[in-house]
Amino acid sequence: MDWTLVALSVITFVVVGYLWVKKQYRFFEEKGVPFVRPKFPLGNLWGVGKKFHSGELIRKIYTKLKGKDVIGGVYFFTRPVVMPFDLDLLKHILVKDFQYFHDRNIYVNEKDDPLSGHLFALGGQRWKHLRNKLSPTFTSGKMKMMHSTIIAVAQEFQNYLEDFAEKKEEIEVKDILGRFTTDVIGSCAFGLECNSLKDPDTQFRVMGKKVFDFGGFEFLKLFFLSMFPNVGRTLRMRVTKPDVSDFFMGVLRETIDYREKNNVKRNDFLSLLIQIKNTGKLDDEEVDLGKMTFEELAAQTFIFFIAGFETSSSTMTFALYELSKNQKVQNQAREEVNRVLEKYNGEYTYEACMELKYIDQVIKETLRLHPIVPNLIRSLGQDYKIPDRDYVFKKGTFFSIPIFGIHRDPDIYPDPDRFDPDRFTEENIKNRHSYAWLPFGEGPRNCVGMRFGMMQTRVGLATLLSKYRITPTDRTPIPMSYSPTSAVLSPRDGMWLKIEKV
Repeated sequence: MDWTLVALSVITFVVVGYLWVKKQYRFFEEKGVPFVRPKFPLGNLWGVGKKFHSGELIRKIYTKLKGKDVIGGVYFFTRPVVMPFDLDLLKHILVKDFQYFHDRNIYVNEKDDPLSGHLFALGGQRWKHLRNKLSPTFTSGKMKMMHSTIIAVAQEFQNYLEDFAEKKEEIEVKDILGRFTTDVIGSCAFGLECNSLKDPDTQFRVMGKKVFDFGGFEFLKLFFLSMFPNVGRTLRMRVTKPDVSDFFMGVLRETIDYREKNNVKRNDFLSLLIQIKNTGKLDDEEVDLGKMTFEELAAQTFIFFIAGFETSSSTMTFALYELSKNQKVQNQAREEVNRVLEKYNGEYTYEACMELKYIDQVIKETLRLHPIVPNLIRSLGQDYKIPDRDYVFKKGTFFSIPIFGIHRDPDIYPDPDRFDPDRFTEENIKNRHSYAWLPFGEGPRNCVGMRFGMMQTRVGLATLLSKYRITPTDRTPIPMSYSPTSAVLSPRDGMWLKIEKV
């Protein structure tokens, strides 16, 4: 072997690599865009997944760069990412110029990881076709159809808390709420009784938790796969853990086979998807949506399950945390619930839940302070010029929408760290920029399950507050500390609160 040639090859590779990285890290400087100076190899991601959550990084960068221009620059590994600050520009990105920004560029590898091919991740025409198929399953009529299922689980949830409240016990509410939403989504998505309220070690609960449990390396792997998806697919990398994939695919195959052989129909999400899979349309609709494959159905049911239980349980966790520190607000919320229940003879009808306006304000203010998805990624589908600026970015450039930063901006929300549901009265909403609150995104790629998520959260909070008072304990995390290893915004060490009967 010619070691001189080997040495020269290695040196050449290192030099070329060094020059390429230097060029990448000059991207924003050459364009004249304000940016945060990166450090190889993670760019600006140092500490993410280990010391702090990515959402906290987004907020820090937003605070540092906002006001210098309508956009700023940040680096995820060696990849330059544009961060827009101006709310009118956000409207362009999410709605007016959506044709440029329709892809999230989340990693998809359906060949090796079929559950990755879900609506949240897909791009281009495949996303558009799938969105058209799924949108009819999330109408208000379909939500009303599933409402009774949610109420049944909520009654079990309320009864489950009784013993703790009798003893005025300190409880870890995040886990309990996660079990509640697992049972709700398991029933609405799969038509199965998960029973995780009774048994915290049920397979649905265990597998659901595994989806969102990341170490520092796995967290960075997600960023890497989003930034360099072709590399990931070449290496046959997966985002779904194999045992999680095997469990959900197996449960779905078994459930669908049983329903089809026995002509079983239920008022749940899976029943709607089976209709689309087999006929290309819903029973009460004339529109031909096109049939779905089993793999497509599995991926959509999977994302409905994991997104539905974790986002709603985390929202309720943060809401109870804020309500425990604000007894006046908690009492006002409870009074509204009891007033509405009295009007509807003590029943949580769909109409009763839709009248819980102050509970909605509590939820919206909770999502402002603690947006479960703290930033949105968009990828340019074609070259784009920033309106009223000379900045032009090429196809493939990433944009990161800093939701956490916007939600805590004192110029938009005075005293932004204070919990105040009155920020979301109809009048105050009208007086604020329509893109100042984005927990569900906005435009054509907003969260398709927003109605369901709000309904589930509304019911969960109402059933709890109607009978129980929540107060802080010595173990309540004041001030809030977020878990660096969670895929979504979540308390670092759970959420300990005291529960007692009203």
